[in-house]
Amino acid sequence: MLTTTLQNSCAAFALLFLVCSCDKSRVFDEYKSLNGKWNKDSIVSFSFDQKDTVSKYNMFINVRSNNAYPYNNLYLIVQMQDPGTKLVKVDTLEYQMANPDGTLMGQGFSDVKESKLWYKEKVNFPKAGKYKVSIQHAVRKGGQVPGVEELEGITDLGFRIETTE
Repeated sequence: MLTTTLQNSCAAFALLFLVCSCDKSRVFDEYKSLNGKWNKDSIVSFSFDQKDTVSKYNMFINVRSNNAYPYNNLYLIVQMQDPGTKLVKVDTLEYQMANPDGTLMGQGFSDVKESKLWYKEKVNFPKAGKYKVSIQHAVRKGGQVPGVEELEGITDLGFRIETTE
């Protein structure tokens, strides 16, 4: 009986190690929960330490959405602040979130889909230190100037950095 328990524990540990070690390109990967609604004034921020200023990296914004998301596209304002400075790089980005028939794009088997959206490709960090990325939605209804107050259907927002090698 003890041998079976030990074998099961070893098998579970080996499986956990295998799953965790498969993602060798990941440098940073973090999610923040939005509980299905994202207020237009809510800024989601991620901070990370970067020591390597030579290698190239790809950066992604990961969005988990569900069928309550009412739009085809997602507009984001993304700011990245370099360490030790007030220098902020701002990008306004647009991503397609739904197919022409209205079904959500992305990976997943349930009504929650995860979309891995390109932010920056093959970039290097100019200096070592703590970087901060801030993301805010900028979705508007067609023909209207004010932004959507409560963007429904976004459950989680993530930020990921991967090596290019």
